Amino acid sequence: MAHLQFSGWEVVDDGASFPGVMLGPSQTPQNRGVYTMYHGTRVSSARLIIANGFKQSAGGTLGQGVYVSRDKKKADGYPALCSPSDRVVLELRVRVGRVKRIDQLGHPLQISWHAQGYDTAWLPPTFGLEEDCVFDPKRVKVVGIANAPSTAIQTELQQLLAKTPKSPRRGGAAAADVCSLCKRKTQQGSQHIKQHCWKCGQNICILMSKHFCAVKP
Repeated sequence: MAHLQFSGWEVVDDGASFPGVMLGPSQTPQNRGVYTMYHGTRVSSARLIIANGFKQSAGGTLGQGVYVSRDKKKADGYPALCSPSDRVVLELRVRVGRVKRIDQLGHPLQISWHAQGYDTAWLPPTFGLEEDCVFDPKRVKVVGIANAPSTAIQTELQQLLAKTPKSPRRGGAAAADVCSLCKRKTQQGSQHIKQHCWKCGQNICILMSKHFCAVKP
């Protein structure tokens, strides 16, 4: 019987270095990380959010801010008193900034975290599904439609999203390119370093989160 010898690596990106990371509900968000999250709302509200951006809620478990979750199941249940035929889940890109973990109900900073210099409050899935509250709505951007009650509404919202003006890049940076190996965005003129795997000889990018090679002994 032939035997295979395996080698390679796999890492979990916590979002501190690369934007749009899909963080697990129990993983601690890193300060200044950029994460994929979700927000459930009504169809009419989704139109307004896509066109004009988010607005702060007046209050909630974590005080004022925009309530989002990296757990899509959480967003699927909101708004609570809403027919499924009127419910939309928006996919978001969230810049969390400085994060405060609220690990118990009645935490002394549960609703006053922003006054202490934090940008986001994080409620881990200890008491249910994971939830985040982002104080500044400008830190939350709609990038897609994760769920819609019908194909027609999905198409309408996607078309509306496509018409929204794109945010200018900081510092006038060049348009982003995508590395063919790691599939991460990079800046034009600053390509990722590529090299051959010492074991299998495959061409790899040093920023790949996973590489797996099977070599016969």
